[in-house]
Amino acid sequence: MKTDIEIAQSIRMEPVTKVADQVDIPENALEQYGKYKAKVDPLLLPDRKEGKLILVTAITPTAAGEGKTTTTIGLVDALARIGKRVVGALREPSLGPVFGIKGGAAGGGWAQVVPMEDINLHFTGDFHAVGAANNLLAAMLDNHIYHGNSLNIDPRRITWRRCVDMNDRQLRFVVDGLGGRVNGTPREDGYDITVASEIMAVLCLAADISDLKERLAKIIVGYTFDEKPVTAGDLKAQGAMAALLKDAVKPNLVQTLEGTPVFIHGGPFANIAHGCNSVIATRAALKLADYAVTEAGFGADLGAEKFLDIKCRAGGLEPSAVVVVATVRALKLHGGVEKTQLSLPDLPALEKGMPNLIRHVSNIRDVYGLPVVVAVNRFPDDTTEELEAIISACRALDVNVSLSEVWAKGGAGGVGLAEEVCRLCETPREFRFCYELDASIEDKLRALVQKIYGGADVSLTAVAQKQAAAIRALGLEHLPMCVAKTQYSFSDDPIKTGAPEGFTVTVRQLKVAAGAGFIVALTGDIMTMPGLPKVPAAEKIDVSADGVIRGLF
Repeated sequence: MKTDIEIAQSIRMEPVTKVADQVDIPENALEQYGKYKAKVDPLLLPDRKEGKLILVTAITPTAAGEGKTTTTIGLVDALARIGKRVVGALREPSLGPVFGIKGGAAGGGWAQVVPMEDINLHFTGDFHAVGAANNLLAAMLDNHIYHGNSLNIDPRRITWRRCVDMNDRQLRFVVDGLGGRVNGTPREDGYDITVASEIMAVLCLAADISDLKERLAKIIVGYTFDEKPVTAGDLKAQGAMAALLKDAVKPNLVQTLEGTPVFIHGGPFANIAHGCNSVIATRAALKLADYAVTEAGFGADLGAEKFLDIKCRAGGLEPSAVVVVATVRALKLHGGVEKTQLSLPDLPALEKGMPNLIRHVSNIRDVYGLPVVVAVNRFPDDTTEELEAIISACRALDVNVSLSEVWAKGGAGGVGLAEEVCRLCETPREFRFCYELDASIEDKLRALVQKIYGGADVSLTAVAQKQAAAIRALGLEHLPMCVAKTQYSFSDDPIKTGAPEGFTVTVRQLKVAAGAGFIVALTGDIMTMPGLPKVPAAEKIDVSADGVIRGLF
């Protein structure tokens, strides 16, 4: 059996100019990065009525995998196969997971975006630009303190951290500025992974360059000795930061294995950020196509919730339909089966894990008021009885199930799903948010815990309570919430799989992402700088003498 990278390298890609022609992207809007990828200037796109937006999300992820990105890409190709004008809009992979535990992150099997090696590695340099802008701000902040500190910044209350796009636990906590007075001011510091930088969130939520600069200026980097916030605008950093990001803000155009256009742009994680690709890329896809298919990270309680409550608010977006991806294997894992036994039939375990899928589906339909279809990413060892159990449980909710075989068959394996999605896009909907912005921080968090997670309540630590009061004093309580929590459970405890109830989510820290425009609530043991596993995926990645990359998933 061919690996993903072998499949990707076996197909003949179309020149990116030909891909662009499919959806009438004018030649002067393309900035080519080689033959098969290009930046697209959104200001030069034709002005046409926006198409319908389709969101792909999933059940709570497990070690068995759900295939959300693969399903998304397969759906894009399936829509093209049934004659629809379609563009995908996905996130860029981070180097950290690529070299850590996941390997490649551009789909799988016969449902991939290409050139997958480029997409998974440096691509068009967007992440490097985000890292450079982040670290320029950090450098200007420390330089300001070194040269007299006229803003009266308290070095003990600096909140801005440097970043690097790699999993590196050694950098979580550092002491810098050592070596004497001429080498800076000693202080405790630390690094985040680039996708956790607020600048990544800003890039993905900005409407254009002007909005980008305004958001960058609002970023809070620390506080003065008298507890007043200090912003990037106070440091006069936003112009230079925007200059570093002027190309990164443009979406990247690539193609699927079947030559369908896809924008890949931005990449915040959904467990520590909002987990969605850029508003600019999504709007470009909507402007160019009758159907734009996008994806949100991790389970629907994370990526989809943030897509709907944060991104849709910021970008004025409204999905026409939602796809929830599930697998028989993952549901059995939620039902208590060991990973080594997932290929064996186990209907009782699947039924025990089914509430996880049901809760996600109910949230999309009943909380957000959106039409939904369940896509079962099919494996050869799935039994008819197991598949029928999923279909029966969803039928009881008046929700259809579509069996997806896009991994093995590409777009041909997703035609049924595409047809159901098109049907759903024409059905009535009453899109609404989970909470109102004028609610208190505590009430917004409580709404998420009770309506989306299925828990009983939320509890703020003494530190978080003090931070909530400070946020209110700054007049920023009206911002939406971005909950940083484990992706492995509805709760803040990763071992509580399935659909737990009666739990309390503990918020240990609150911080304002004023530039991005949301409040981050940190729960559990969530960290903004991951580490590499004992055997990182990097050990298997290599490049041959003729420049061909191997081992990338």
